[in-house]
Amino acid sequence: MMAEKKDLSYYELRLRELLIKSFPELAGDKTFITQRSNRAANVYEETFIAGNRIEQCNEIANFILFEGLHFSKFDTVFQVVSNEFDTIMADEKLHPFALKMFPVCEPVFSGYELTDDFAYSHEFDLLYTEITGTIAIWIAENGLQ
Repeated sequence: MMAEKKDLSYYELRLRELLIKSFPELAGDKTFITQRSNRAANVYEETFIAGNRIEQCNEIANFILFEGLHFSKFDTVFQVVSNEFDTIMADEKLHPFALKMFPVCEPVFSGYELTDDFAYSHEFDLLYTEITGTIAIWIAENGLQ
């Protein structure tokens, strides 16, 4: 019995790579991935047929592909874990611990308006501090496990 081979588009691969790294909460959303990558591929084709340069086609398709995916909650949690708690655990434990802390920290994000450029705002510093505190409290109550 031969397994059916699934062809992944260039856009689907790029999107999956970003989601796995920075948006684990979306990495398993097959509908989102398929719809978004198909839209990007279609836009690329349409803009190419319309006579745009390849660079412009890529830029427009990338805008569609990555729309709303510039600020990552997980990357923020990972940044806090890596910067603030790196002395209490081995480097190879940082990413798994950040994955564990992500759902713990999720409610903290609801107090902020997260835009694509949020990481460059003054409020990001407040969020960073609040996430640091949330993780420190969790560790005090539960240990590193």
